Amino acid sequence: MGLRTMKRRRKENKTDYKLRTGLLKSGIPRIVVRRTNKYFILQAVESHEAQDKVIATITSKELLSPRDGPDGPNNGWDAKKSGSLKSIPAGYLTGLLFAKKLKSGKYIVDLGMARTESGSRVFAVVKGLIDGGLDISANEEVFPSEERLSGEHLKEDVKAMIAKVKGGLK
Repeated sequence: MGLRTMKRRRKENKTDYKLRTGLLKSGIPRIVVRRTNKYFILQAVESHEAQDKVIATITSKELLSPRDGPDGPNNGWDAKKSGSLKSIPAGYLTGLLFAKKLKSGKYIVDLGMARTESGSRVFAVVKGLIDGGLDISANEEVFPSEERLSGEHLKEDVKAMIAKVKGGLK
């Protein structure tokens, strides 16, 4: 990758090369967390000589749609609430689902250019990964409150749906 490409990707807020270098030097596989306008995308990535290899991928859409084909198990997220697949509870549940998929291991989290404010959606994903059993070091103070993760601040039907999904994932 040439210098021109590096400057362009930095200017477009796509890559923080100083952060990336630090993550690669750690030698620990990383979980890349990205938030789009509608969903969360999580990828487990290993790097060998700065060449990334994706081990596993998941999006918050998988909370909604059946896995393993059209007759696969549905994770319980109501299709009418699909617009909320980038919310704090959806991020937490996506993290739980991804941790269940990866089973175990030590990872480092790559949030990329996302804003890292305490209690934000990306930290809800990290909390879900940790609660799902992955070994990730993080400061507990940055996670959203338990009330926000479980949807206590939302309508009763949404809160019940989130509890149902969470029960199905554990």
